[in-house]
Amino acid sequence: MIALIAIVALLLLLIKAVVGLAAFAFWLWMLIHAVTNKGLASGEKVAWVLVILFLPCLGALIYFFVGRPKGEGAI
Repeated sequence: MIALIAIVALLLLLIKAVVGLAAFAFWLWMLIHAVTNKGLASGEKVAWVLVILFLPCLGALIYFFVGRPKGEGAI
């Protein structure tokens, strides 16, 4: 019984580690994208970088859905 609990705890820890690593990679991707985005004015870049830095997960999600410029063919 104890071995089963230990295996479940280890699996949960591994799942949390993978999710955490994915969240960090997404946050880093959005931060780099905001800094190198040519579609934003310099003031907008600073604002987005500050939002992403001070609201890590939420700021990255907001930038992903709202801040990134849409493609040329987008309506």
